Amino acid sequence: MSTILTLPETHTQSLSIRAKALVFEDAVSRQLLHKAEQVAASDATVLIVGETGTGKELVARHVHACSGRTGPFVAVNCGAFSETMVEAELFGHEAGAYTGAAQARAGWFEAAQRGTLFLDEVGDLPLSMQVKLLRVLQERQVVRLGARKPVDVDVRLVAATNVDLAKAVEAGHFRRDLYYRLHIATLELPPLVQRPADILVLAEHFISVYSRRLHLSGVRLGAAARAALLAHSWPGNIRELENVIHYALIIGKGSEISVDALNLRGGPGAVATAPPATVAAAAPAPDTPREESPLALLRRGLRGLLESGGADLYALFEREAVHAAYEFCHRNQVHTAGLLGITRNVLRAQLKRFGLLPERGRRGRPSASTAAPAPHGEEDGRADDAFEVDGDTVSWAA
Repeated sequence: MSTILTLPETHTQSLSIRAKALVFEDAVSRQLLHKAEQVAASDATVLIVGETGTGKELVARHVHACSGRTGPFVAVNCGAFSETMVEAELFGHEAGAYTGAAQARAGWFEAAQRGTLFLDEVGDLPLSMQVKLLRVLQERQVVRLGARKPVDVDVRLVAATNVDLAKAVEAGHFRRDLYYRLHIATLELPPLVQRPADILVLAEHFISVYSRRLHLSGVRLGAAARAALLAHSWPGNIRELENVIHYALIIGKGSEISVDALNLRGGPGAVATAPPATVAAAAPAPDTPREESPLALLRRGLRGLLESGGADLYALFEREAVHAAYEFCHRNQVHTAGLLGITRNVLRAQLKRFGLLPERGRRGRPSASTAAPAPHGEEDGRADDAFEVDGDTVSWAA
């Protein structure tokens, strides 16, 4: 029988887009589950590595559930806070620590007392905060912003990232000592395409969940739809699969989900494999000129620039790549960083270096280095109800 991890019902009802289920049917997944349960028995810091949408938070929750810890599971997205707010959020603050701090407030470390603190996108932490996080892990104490007396904390840390922290260390964007401190027990989540036996089980699970919400019954996958799901490469992983099934149930007709209802065509890397006959039928005639792929065009353009010579070509290539991705993502830094496979802090540094990010502090606006932290819950227009509380679970809804 398959093992399925799901978020609590309060989370599955959330409007936030997230991978809400993880199946351990495939042999690769079962091996991961076994390793996670072995790691859970200790108090060792855990680093979960995997692409966006693979279910890193679900694995973190399972580690907590198997750990025997009596405190809550607290989930925090490190990329959700500005550099001026992250210290107060993680470690808390005293009354009067900054403008608007009317009363003392515990940080997320204290909130996770005797439980587990899950730091998602840990690679987005500023270097200054990485130093303080390392000290907390070593001393098992936090010092609130504006205070001098340390507070003892009994917290098991589980961190997650979708970037290569080893490369970030070599690039100088992540502290080597913190990396080794986090790298005690590492769980690697393979992308969904590498766990084919999980795909249909997950699809059936999402059909069941969304059929209840849409008041449908007896809906099933057709044979062609099942084959299409197995052939898709799933660049968006479980999150993409969930959205595909949800959409198919909304627009589908009858009791059988068709290939057309899945709407898998046209996505990036849409098909992982295709039958030879299909490939042959789609191939152009020998005399038909082929269109160059985007990668071939890029290589030809780069070769032309190299042949033309010039100084600082590498900086030029890097700037054009960052600029193109930034514009493609409509100047959204989080999406751009995800597309390029780097952290938001690295992206911001590059945008500033290339003059693509407007300087703050003009016309009286405070710059990032001088601005006082905003009152809790008011940074970037977020309110306190952006935090979900569910029994022994607290998380920030991105």
